[in-house]
Amino acid sequence: MHPRIPPQVIPDQGVRRLDDDRLGARLGAVVAGARRRAVRDGDRHIDTAHLLHSLLESDPDVRAAFAPAQVARLLGYLVQRSIGYGLRWQGAVEDSGAVPVVSPAEGCSPLASLALHAALDRAARHVRAPRGGDLLAGLVAEPSARAVQVLERAGIDARELAARLDREPSTDLPEPSTDLGSSSR
Repeated sequence: MHPRIPPQVIPDQGVRRLDDDRLGARLGAVVAGARRRAVRDGDRHIDTAHLLHSLLESDPDVRAAFAPAQVARLLGYLVQRSIGYGLRWQGAVEDSGAVPVVSPAEGCSPLASLALHAALDRAARHVRAPRGGDLLAGLVAEPSARAVQVLERAGIDARELAARLDREPSTDLPEPSTDLGSSSR
């Protein structure tokens, strides 16, 4: 008789649940996906790149804000990150040093927490539940965020994206502009 091998369980690695009912079902699912990715990658915190990856995978409105080639490049870089590209980030907390640490998003890096709070604030200003576009706007608001680094590596101008999101913050995300990410890196 062969010995039974116990099922492999990925340890939590300090990534705890973000229990904030204000996120709603849509962003709650994005955070849950980012949490699973962080645990699988062996990261101690959910960072902005985890949130961007989960957002692109789960929100068709966010994907529609990018040209199809941009989505493919972004997902390519994010997958590379999970298989080694992000090793330089592993074990380091994402923090610009310039932003105040906000604590309610337990288990998140300071910048990821700031992005989540920005999404909630943006949705509250428009008196509606938070959406993927709100989180995307929060992710691109801090130039030192890992999500911004991934966007730029994929040839997408995060400042231009942030400006587009600010110009059209209401219902749907703005259409991708033709000049956004036209350069190849």
